[in-house]
Amino acid sequence: MRIISGKYKGRLIHPPKNLRARPTTDFAKENLFNVLGNRIDLEGLNVLDLFAGTGSISYEFVSRGAATVTAVEINAVHVHFIQSTARTFGIDNLFVVRANAFLYLKGVKKQFDLIFADPPYDISGSETLPDMVFDHDLLRPEGIFILEHSRNLQFDNHPFFLESRSYGSVQFTLFKNPNKL
Repeated sequence: MRIISGKYKGRLIHPPKNLRARPTTDFAKENLFNVLGNRIDLEGLNVLDLFAGTGSISYEFVSRGAATVTAVEINAVHVHFIQSTARTFGIDNLFVVRANAFLYLKGVKKQFDLIFADPPYDISGSETLPDMVFDHDLLRPEGIFILEHSRNLQFDNHPFFLESRSYGSVQFTLFKNPNKL
Protein backbone atom coordinates (compact mmCIF):
# COMPACT_ATOMS: atom_id res chain seq x y z
CA MET A 1 0.00 0.00 0.00
CA ARG A 2 1.08 3.52 -0.68
CA ILE A 3 -0.06 7.08 -0.24
CA ILE A 4 -1.30 8.19 -3.65
CA SER A 5 -0.91 11.97 -3.56
CA GLY A 6 -0.08 15.04 -1.53
CA LYS A 7 2.57 15.80 1.06
CA TYR A 8 3.30 12.12 1.74
CA LYS A 9 2.91 10.92 -1.86
CA GLY A 10 4.69 7.66 -2.54
CA ARG A 11 5.24 6.76 1.11
CA LEU A 12 4.70 3.06 1.61
CA ILE A 13 2.52 1.60 4.33
CA HIS A 14 3.69 -1.80 5.59
CA PRO A 15 1.02 -3.35 7.80
CA PRO A 16 2.16 -6.36 9.80
CA LYS A 17 0.77 -9.75 8.87
CA ASN A 18 -1.39 -9.89 12.02
CA LEU A 19 -3.64 -7.04 10.85
CA ARG A 20 -7.05 -8.39 9.92
CA ALA A 21 -8.10 -5.38 7.87
CA ARG A 22 -9.21 -5.44 4.24
CA PRO A 23 -7.57 -2.24 3.01
CA THR A 24 -9.11 -0.27 0.18
CA THR A 25 -7.10 -1.07 -2.94
CA ASP A 26 -4.78 1.61 -4.31
CA PHE A 27 -6.83 1.55 -7.54
CA ALA A 28 -10.14 2.18 -5.75
CA LYS A 29 -8.56 4.73 -3.40
CA GLU A 30 -7.03 6.69 -6.29
CA ASN A 31 -10.36 6.79 -8.12
CA LEU A 32 -12.26 7.82 -4.99
CA PHE A 33 -9.89 10.72 -4.37
CA ASN A 34 -10.17 11.78 -8.02
CA VAL A 35 -13.95 11.94 -7.59
CA LEU A 36 -13.60 13.87 -4.33
CA GLY A 37 -11.01 16.22 -5.82
CA ASN A 38 -13.51 17.20 -8.50
CA ARG A 39 -16.24 17.89 -5.92
CA ILE A 40 -14.52 19.53 -2.95
CA ASP A 41 -11.27 21.04 -1.76
CA LEU A 42 -9.82 18.65 0.84
CA GLU A 43 -7.52 21.36 2.22
CA GLY A 44 -8.55 22.33 5.75
CA LEU A 45 -11.34 19.78 6.18
CA ASN A 46 -12.13 18.00 9.43
CA VAL A 47 -12.47 14.32 8.52
CA LEU A 48 -13.78 11.27 10.35
CA ASP A 49 -12.52 7.84 9.21
CA LEU A 50 -14.66 5.04 10.64
CA PHE A 51 -13.43 1.44 10.73
CA ALA A 52 -9.98 2.86 9.99
CA GLY A 53 -8.22 -0.53 9.67
CA THR A 54 -4.67 0.18 8.48
CA GLY A 55 -5.24 3.95 8.44
CA SER A 56 -4.65 4.09 4.69
CA ILE A 57 -7.57 6.44 4.03
CA SER A 58 -6.67 8.61 7.04
CA TYR A 59 -3.09 9.08 5.82
CA GLU A 60 -4.41 9.99 2.36
CA PHE A 61 -6.65 12.73 3.79
CA VAL A 62 -3.79 14.09 5.93
CA SER A 63 -1.44 13.99 2.94
CA ARG A 64 -3.94 16.01 0.90
CA GLY A 65 -4.22 18.79 3.46
CA ALA A 66 -7.04 17.87 5.84
CA ALA A 67 -6.86 20.02 8.98
CA THR A 68 -7.65 17.06 11.23
CA VAL A 69 -8.47 13.40 10.77
CA THR A 70 -10.08 11.34 13.49
CA ALA A 71 -9.59 7.61 12.87
CA VAL A 72 -11.94 5.29 14.76
CA GLU A 73 -10.90 1.65 15.04
CA ILE A 74 -11.88 -0.99 17.59
CA ASN A 75 -8.94 -3.41 17.16
CA ALA A 76 -6.04 -2.54 19.48
CA VAL A 77 -3.40 -3.94 17.08
CA HIS A 78 -4.74 -1.75 14.29
CA VAL A 79 -4.88 1.31 16.57
CA HIS A 80 -1.24 0.79 17.54
CA PHE A 81 -0.23 0.39 13.89
CA ILE A 82 -2.02 3.61 12.83
CA GLN A 83 -0.42 5.55 15.71
CA SER A 84 3.01 4.12 14.96
CA THR A 85 2.77 4.89 11.24
CA ALA A 86 1.60 8.45 11.97
CA ARG A 87 4.62 8.96 14.25
CA THR A 88 6.97 7.51 11.60
CA PHE A 89 5.58 9.91 8.96
CA GLY A 90 5.63 12.87 11.39
CA ILE A 91 1.87 13.32 11.23
CA ASP A 92 0.52 15.36 14.14
CA ASN A 93 -3.07 16.00 13.05
CA LEU A 94 -4.28 12.39 12.97
CA PHE A 95 -6.14 11.43 16.12
CA VAL A 96 -6.82 7.75 16.72
CA VAL A 97 -9.75 6.67 18.86
CA ARG A 98 -10.10 3.07 19.95
CA ALA A 99 -13.85 2.53 19.87
CA ASN A 100 -16.73 0.67 18.32
CA ALA A 101 -17.65 2.88 15.34
CA PHE A 102 -21.40 2.41 15.85
CA LEU A 103 -21.17 3.51 19.49
CA TYR A 104 -18.83 6.35 18.57
CA LEU A 105 -21.41 7.72 16.11
CA LYS A 106 -24.08 7.66 18.81
CA GLY A 107 -21.95 9.58 21.30
CA VAL A 108 -19.79 12.04 19.37
CA LYS A 109 -20.89 15.67 19.75
CA LYS A 110 -18.79 17.06 16.91
CA GLN A 111 -19.57 17.74 13.25
CA PHE A 112 -17.25 16.87 10.38
CA ASP A 113 -16.83 18.15 6.83
CA LEU A 114 -16.36 14.64 5.51
CA ILE A 115 -16.98 11.19 6.98
CA PHE A 116 -15.60 8.02 5.43
CA ALA A 117 -16.70 4.55 6.59
CA ASP A 118 -15.28 1.23 5.45
CA PRO A 119 -16.91 -1.38 7.67
CA PRO A 120 -16.13 -5.06 7.18
CA TYR A 121 -18.42 -6.16 4.36
CA ASP A 122 -19.97 -8.89 6.52
CA ILE A 123 -20.59 -6.78 9.62
CA SER A 124 -24.18 -6.50 10.73
CA GLY A 125 -25.64 -3.01 10.71
CA SER A 126 -23.49 -1.35 8.05
CA GLU A 127 -26.65 -0.54 6.10
CA THR A 128 -27.70 1.72 9.02
CA LEU A 129 -24.60 3.94 8.89
CA PRO A 130 -26.02 6.62 6.55
CA ASP A 131 -29.06 7.09 8.79
CA MET A 132 -26.86 7.19 11.90
CA VAL A 133 -24.69 9.92 10.40
CA PHE A 134 -27.67 12.06 9.40
CA ASP A 135 -29.88 11.31 12.43
CA HIS A 136 -27.05 12.41 14.76
CA ASP A 137 -26.32 15.52 12.66
CA LEU A 138 -22.63 14.66 12.26
CA LEU A 139 -22.03 16.43 8.94
CA ARG A 140 -21.56 20.15 8.58
CA PRO A 141 -23.68 21.90 5.93
CA GLU A 142 -22.65 20.65 2.48
CA GLY A 143 -20.67 17.83 4.16
CA ILE A 144 -20.14 14.49 2.46
CA PHE A 145 -20.46 10.97 3.84
CA ILE A 146 -18.78 8.13 1.92
CA LEU A 147 -19.61 4.50 2.58
CA GLU A 148 -17.46 1.74 1.14
CA HIS A 149 -19.48 -1.44 0.84
CA SER A 150 -20.12 -4.63 -1.10
CA ARG A 151 -22.39 -4.83 -4.12
CA ASN A 152 -25.09 -6.35 -1.90
CA LEU A 153 -26.08 -2.94 -0.53
CA GLN A 154 -27.87 -0.25 -2.53
CA PHE A 155 -28.65 3.26 -1.35
CA ASP A 156 -30.06 4.92 -4.49
CA ASN A 157 -33.33 5.67 -2.68
CA HIS A 158 -31.76 7.22 0.41
CA PRO A 159 -32.89 10.85 0.77
CA PHE A 160 -29.29 12.13 0.95
CA PHE A 161 -27.91 9.89 -1.83
CA LEU A 162 -25.48 11.73 -4.09
CA GLU A 163 -23.89 9.04 -6.28
CA SER A 164 -22.39 5.55 -6.35
CA ARG A 165 -19.13 4.46 -7.89
CA SER A 166 -17.91 0.92 -8.52
CA TYR A 167 -14.26 -0.13 -8.83
CA GLY A 168 -14.08 -3.89 -9.22
CA SER A 169 -15.58 -5.41 -6.09
CA VAL A 170 -15.39 -2.07 -4.25
CA GLN A 171 -18.48 0.14 -4.08
CA PHE A 172 -18.47 3.73 -2.83
CA THR A 173 -21.73 5.51 -2.15
CA LEU A 174 -21.60 9.23 -1.49
CA PHE A 175 -24.23 11.08 0.50
CA LYS A 176 -24.45 14.84 0.95
CA ASN A 177 -25.84 16.96 3.73
CA PRO A 178 -28.33 19.17 1.87
CA ASN A 179 -28.21 21.93 4.46
CA LYS A 180 -26.62 25.08 3.08
CA LEU A 181 -24.15 27.26 4.93
